[in-house]
Amino acid sequence: MPTPHGWRQLLQRRLPDKLLGVKRANVSPPKYDHGEQGLQMLKRLLFPRPRAAFVVSRSVKPGHPAAGLRLVVALIVSTFVGMPACASGKGPADLAARMDALLRQAPLARASVGVYVERASDGRAIYAHGADRLLIPASNQKILTALASLERFGPTHRFSTRILAPQAIDAEGMVSELIVEGGGDPVMNSEDWWRLAADLRGAGLRGVRGDLRVDDRLFDGPGWHPSWGNVTARAYHAPIGALTANYGTFFVSIWPQAAVGSAALVDVDPPVDYLRLRNQAKTGRAKTRARVVVDRIRGRQTDGPAEEIIRVSGVARQGASVDRFPRSVLDPGLYAGSLLAYQLEANGIDLEGDVRRAPQIESESFQLVLDRPGRTVAEAVGLCLKYSNNSIAESLVKSLAAWEGASLEERPVRQGNWVDGIRALRVELGRLGVDLAGAKLIDGSGLSIQNRLAPRMLVSALAVGRASFRSGPEFVAALPIARTDGTLKKRIRQGRGRIRAKTGLLSDAAVTSLSGYAEREDGETWIFSILVNGHSGGSAAAMDAVDRLAQTLLDFASPASIPAFDGKPVSAASLRSD
Repeated sequence: MPTPHGWRQLLQRRLPDKLLGVKRANVSPPKYDHGEQGLQMLKRLLFPRPRAAFVVSRSVKPGHPAAGLRLVVALIVSTFVGMPACASGKGPADLAARMDALLRQAPLARASVGVYVERASDGRAIYAHGADRLLIPASNQKILTALASLERFGPTHRFSTRILAPQAIDAEGMVSELIVEGGGDPVMNSEDWWRLAADLRGAGLRGVRGDLRVDDRLFDGPGWHPSWGNVTARAYHAPIGALTANYGTFFVSIWPQAAVGSAALVDVDPPVDYLRLRNQAKTGRAKTRARVVVDRIRGRQTDGPAEEIIRVSGVARQGASVDRFPRSVLDPGLYAGSLLAYQLEANGIDLEGDVRRAPQIESESFQLVLDRPGRTVAEAVGLCLKYSNNSIAESLVKSLAAWEGASLEERPVRQGNWVDGIRALRVELGRLGVDLAGAKLIDGSGLSIQNRLAPRMLVSALAVGRASFRSGPEFVAALPIARTDGTLKKRIRQGRGRIRAKTGLLSDAAVTSLSGYAEREDGETWIFSILVNGHSGGSAAAMDAVDRLAQTLLDFASPASIPAFDGKPVSAASLRSD
């Protein structure tokens, strides 16, 4: 902010002679400007349009209209000088009016919208519009899943994957059969499976005379919730399993060749035997409108090693760069087993048999070869919220069911499922004081359009999560940061580093959402939730409108006195002063 002397210099250049009693002079415009935001506001208050540059005259006679006006200007300037540089000086009525105005504009004007904002320090309401309206939350549902999981399991808990064999490793480093038992670890990737294979070699394993069996019975099936409708091969529709790899996804990369009509080059990552490539894609002319299509279909499941067919068809345009397609598998357990077989070979461990599903076995009758803990729950929650990972969220919900009433030190005896998992989630959040009365919770990720939450519920969960000694720091750190990382990396341009929030998007249902924390430069933190259902226009326009609402929370000065919240929705009318 400029000093009082700086304000005087600026006013000498900017204010009109008829108002201040001045003599016109040839004054060059300043080379630089101080406090442009405050100055522009001052100009709008005093006169409707900008004027030429002037110099204030020292000779203003008593009684001249400018004499009194100069006093008014001085008072206004002193107000701006004493105001925090980050704020616009607008109070609660202006904030509410601005929020209301944004909600009346497209693409939100005809949408069902709920907004609730409260001050973190004392829980006082800042703004509310449909705060108790039950709406589809999309991926804001993950806020509840993350909080319940962190509190139930603790940030440092690790889900483990076990390797079993009918007998101990013999003197030649061999076993007759190997069983990999999933423990619900949702974040095992290719590198983690390589490390597990390396640990097996370190334990003395050199070969398996029979098959590698996968046991993923900790979670029930099928891997897709029935309310999701027709699922696709897209990565966000990956099935949920107690044994998985790379979140149940893989990549297909496609390059055109030089000659038109020749087969396109295709690479599948990871290159496991379970994923069988069927390449039908051709190289086409650069200007063709045709495109490449990547799908997967279920292949052989019995009478030999199981497999899925990766079918690539269409046209790769000549001269185009590589196209990468993330896709989901159909069976995450067999996919993980095939990846382990690949990594066993990479570590010099020979597998003579195939990858198959394990029969009904009692694991207590087998020898434990290796028990490998995965990454922490805090890391899993971080990946889930930062990148809106559906697979992690649903795995955590099913784990809540599997460990319901059980000690974390023991292997669960219950099978994880959605119904019991959602019940366990409600119990955990209820214990924390989050009131979910009336809410409809179907899954853990928010993919289901049957979910219903109110903005006030999400703000309550965010307030509890932030205040928790057990997991608060990990919970807050897991949220995407505006213009910095995760799903907010390219959003809320003026809010860089000052907003941490969970995004939500269901394009087909015209749903977008944003809930989290706004850290203001006056030292206050505001907790907010914005849920939008049935917006007009495309998703990009709706997200931009939601971003403007969030940005508004940073732009307005903190109300000097916020009325106590009486339980009724707050609107612009109730906050606006006369």
